[in-house]
Amino acid sequence: MRRLLLALSLCAGLAQGAFAQHAEIEANIAAQIQAFKADDFATAFTFASPNIQTLFGTPENFGTMVRNGYPMVWRPADVRFLELREVAGALWQKVMIVDGNGRIYILDYQMVRQNDGWKINGVQLLGNSDPAV
Repeated sequence: MRRLLLALSLCAGLAQGAFAQHAEIEANIAAQIQAFKADDFATAFTFASPNIQTLFGTPENFGTMVRNGYPMVWRPADVRFLELREVAGALWQKVMIVDGNGRIYILDYQMVRQNDGWKINGVQLLGNSDPAV
């Protein structure tokens, strides 16, 4: 009986940790999108991983890339978080974004753990018009 209770406690603790991790990842992506909507590229840049920050150098360069390459992220009409999964040791958060014209996009955010929390290490456009993708 003790072993069963210990096993259940351990599972509950692991599930709670996974939920907290998932919530933090969603909150970081949502905060970055809010910063984009406000044209606050300096704040949006803080949610990017050191690799992404090095790649773009400045918040302005980063903002230009997002406006031109990911306009649905810059000005979304709706954002919904789908599943968080592990692929080859990396965490990927799938996000459905609806743009101002009603087009649906599925994006995959690669997340990396840093000393100060989760950071976005890249975004892939998976497809559009099919939320089941």
